[in-house]
Amino acid sequence: MLKGKNIVIIGGTSGIGLAAAKKMIDHGAKVLVTGKEDAEATKAEREIKKNGKVLLVDAREEGTAEKAIEECEHTFGAMKGLFHVAGGSGRKFGDGPLDRLSLEGWEYTLSLNLTSVMLSNRAAIRYFLEKKTPGALLNLGSVLGSHPSPAYFATHAYATSKAAIEGFSTSIAAYYASHNIRVNVITPGLVATPMAQRAATDPIIQSFIKSKQPLDQGRMGAPEDVSALACLLLSDQSQFITGQCIAVDGGWSVSEGQYQGDV
Repeated sequence: MLKGKNIVIIGGTSGIGLAAAKKMIDHGAKVLVTGKEDAEATKAEREIKKNGKVLLVDAREEGTAEKAIEECEHTFGAMKGLFHVAGGSGRKFGDGPLDRLSLEGWEYTLSLNLTSVMLSNRAAIRYFLEKKTPGALLNLGSVLGSHPSPAYFATHAYATSKAAIEGFSTSIAAYYASHNIRVNVITPGLVATPMAQRAATDPIIQSFIKSKQPLDQGRMGAPEDVSALACLLLSDQSQFITGQCIAVDGGWSVSEGQYQGDV
């Protein structure tokens, strides 16, 4: 599906990003992934080293995406697609319900989840325009951007940043469609990643997920659940698809979910 494609994944050393990198390599792509210097990056480098490379940078810094694209081109050839995964929770910095949301939590979360997307997408758009070539962008949103869960997942800056990714992506998809540059969004439900440890270890939330994400007997998603769609949306098989936000959420967005006890 991706033979001959060179792809940059911003935030690809763990979780959804690493699973996507491995699946894309399986489908014939060569992949440059970015991440921070830690044990996960070292492990990722081992797992993708045959047709992949890890670049240690911070997605929030201006120039990071340009550096990644340049390294991809130098190592593998011209970039054909970019998948932005980098992001996370600002809970420990003060994100939460609005009446308790701190300015630090707000600014940290938007920088991590939204400004980083703008920077990577801007770099990719400029690259494709300069090369006068078609290209594909894929951004990672969240089901919480449009389908909130107030009892267990009330982080309002996070929800805002993920909702904004949808608006940002559809807007640039419309503007650059005539250049054959496609922009789409995947919005996962609760997925078993390092960021989701709080939910993964809470029996009450796990009970809630059984009815909120009822597919496959009710479970958290696996990073690999997102990978197949990511491969499709960055491949030529989706060359007539742009401006779409597609949920991979186990039914979250169409299910009520049952609260357990007091909330």
